Amino acid sequence: MLTQIYNGHVLTPEGWINSGSIVIEDNRIKEVSKSSRMLEGMDKAIDAHGMHVVPGGIDLHCHGGGGCDFQECSREAFETAARTHLRHGTTAIYATLSSSTLDMMERACETCDAIMNEPNCTIMGMHMEGPYFNPSKAGAQMPEVIRIPDPDEYKHIVEDFDCMRRWSSAPELPGAVEMGQYITGKGIVAAIGHTAAEYPQVKAAWDAGYTLATHFYNGMPGFHNIREFKHAGTVESVYLLQDMAVEVIADGIHVPSTLLNLVYHIKGVEHTALCTDALAVTDSDSEHAFDPRVIIEDGVCKLSDRSALAGSIATMDRLIKTMVRVVDVPLQDAVRMASETPARIMGIYDRKGSLQRGKDADILLLDSDINLRGVYSMGEFVKGSDRNAPAEIVQR
Repeated sequence: MLTQIYNGHVLTPEGWINSGSIVIEDNRIKEVSKSSRMLEGMDKAIDAHGMHVVPGGIDLHCHGGGGCDFQECSREAFETAARTHLRHGTTAIYATLSSSTLDMMERACETCDAIMNEPNCTIMGMHMEGPYFNPSKAGAQMPEVIRIPDPDEYKHIVEDFDCMRRWSSAPELPGAVEMGQYITGKGIVAAIGHTAAEYPQVKAAWDAGYTLATHFYNGMPGFHNIREFKHAGTVESVYLLQDMAVEVIADGIHVPSTLLNLVYHIKGVEHTALCTDALAVTDSDSEHAFDPRVIIEDGVCKLSDRSALAGSIATMDRLIKTMVRVVDVPLQDAVRMASETPARIMGIYDRKGSLQRGKDADILLLDSDINLRGVYSMGEFVKGSDRNAPAEIVQR
């Protein structure tokens, strides 16, 4: 099966191709070239009408969507959440569990193991957000399950399941440095989060293999005073470690546009990834979050006592549009932070994250107003992603 998307403004690692073309063979990119016309021998052809043709988004941190949370641990919940975000441009997703009991972690991993290698599955593996966090920075995490790193527990999860890809912990906890050394030795990305760590602890974490800051600016302190003396917080410490990557919830609420701009200018495209941190209520008919403590207000999820934000209702297309329209970042940089950088962080850039020959055909079509007009996942057009698309954009 040969499919061509032609007459598009195509983003490649070398830059934009005006009037460009992508040929897809089955589920991979066969060719990226300059072509404003349909080629002979195509089974399907789509005229992009000059729209932006960019790589699919990769969400490093997502709890659910479509009314389902990954903590439900069921195949239906996993598939519903992944499908919901796929329609909004997330063509690869890391299922994220908030701080949980060991039993819940095991059941989620069992489900993820069972489905992640099925054909065209967009779930790339598990991200454990906790439970090894600083209680003072718990935020919306369930306080009753937060605990210090337990080697028997985390080694069991890593060694007995195939799906573990990332683990977020507070580096100042006893045993956290040793945990970082262990999981990174197994190829798992170690991230710092929900932490009160200052520079010595963040540097020790970096030296132990922690390479990423979880939802940067959220669940961590910045500059502060302890009595009369000033202290650099986790935020400044991460900035000082120039090669430590960050993920930001780019909904314009969790991190305001001024700080998103600061992250972009200091960390740069190569060390900044966009993530949703989306909850089950995202793109759902329900007004109630999976967690009964959470309310939806002001376009974001909050604890009902309004003491903390609790996650987002953002989707990948919203992240990209916010970075372009609100933060004033060039489109190609916003897209790279949603695709290339997450792929590099997670070690999957050999097959995802850019439009190149031989890579998975994960492709988004964006119009001139940065509205999503179509999604292709492994070469297949995603139904429901074209709600605003003119008829001629849909495969025929």
